[in-house]
Amino acid sequence: MKKSDLSEFEIQDQEFKLRIKRDLPGRAAPAAAPVALAPVAAAPAPVAAAPAAPATPAAADPSIKLVTSPMVGTYYATPSPENPPFVAVGSPIKVDSVVCIIEAMKVMNEIQSEIAGTVVECLVANGTSVEFGQPLFRVKIG
Repeated sequence: MKKSDLSEFEIQDQEFKLRIKRDLPGRAAPAAAPVALAPVAAAPAPVAAAPAAPATPAAADPSIKLVTSPMVGTYYATPSPENPPFVAVGSPIKVDSVVCIIEAMKVMNEIQSEIAGTVVECLVANGTSVEFGQPLFRVKIG
C-alpha cells in the first residue's frame, strides 16, 4: 500500500469481502475514501451478476448440486497424464469420492466430493486455474 500510495482497498465477491484501510497521519483521508470506494463499489455488482447466471440453472432444479473448489490452484482431472479422469459426465460419485486434484503451491491435493450422485457436467478444463468456491462439477442427486 505504501508503494502505490493507497490508503484504502476493498474487494468483494458473492461469499467473501476484504477491506484494508491504512491510517495516514497528517493526510485528509475523507477526500481519498469516496474516490477509492466509488469505483470499487461499482465493480462488485457486475462480478456478482455474472456468476449468478450460471448458478441459476442449478438453483432451478433442486436435484442438481455443485461440487466447488475448496482452494485456489490448478485443476487436474487425472492423477497423471496417462491415467483416465477421476470422473466424467455420467460417472456416479459417492461422498468422499476423489473427483479431481488441485495443485496449490506445488502440493497435489485430492479433492473429495461432499455429495453423492451422478456427474452431469464438468465445468472446468484440465490444467486451468480455479478460484476458491468456483464450481467444478454439476451433480444430479438421487
